[in-house]
Amino acid sequence: MFDILVYLFENYFEANLHPDQGTLEKELSAAGFDSSEIDLAFDWLNGLDKLSHAPYPESLVESTSTRIYSDAETKKIDTESRGFLTFLEVSGIINPVQREWVIDRILALNDRDVNIEQVKWTVLIVLWSQGQAEDYLFMEDLLFGDSTPQMH
Repeated sequence: MFDILVYLFENYFEANLHPDQGTLEKELSAAGFDSSEIDLAFDWLNGLDKLSHAPYPESLVESTSTRIYSDAETKKIDTESRGFLTFLEVSGIINPVQREWVIDRILALNDRDVNIEQVKWTVLIVLWSQGQAEDYLFMEDLLFGDSTPQMH
């Protein structure tokens, strides 16, 4: 499923193309992706859309509290990835609401464990879906660049 999300992002979303789901399903199938994985990818994207339209208290966006991860979250999201999310939040790239969206979408991936690259892609897709061009460009540089940010 994750490969489909990346494929869609690279070929459609980033180029701001919006073909209908049926057209995308046909193209993904022609590209060799399994239909059950295609369905999971669209479910994942629909889940992101629902999150972005859900009401959140204003205070959550400005929250400075420390996020404590559940056992299920720490099993799926490794220490490096949790540290990366903290770095993004402390740096102001994502806010607490977006962090929760990223965590939700990571947990929705059908992989048992996720790696840092999958977390970066998930953040990139979430930022893109929110129209945050500057933060999106920063994440794109992190994803495709050679350097990894360091907290000092």
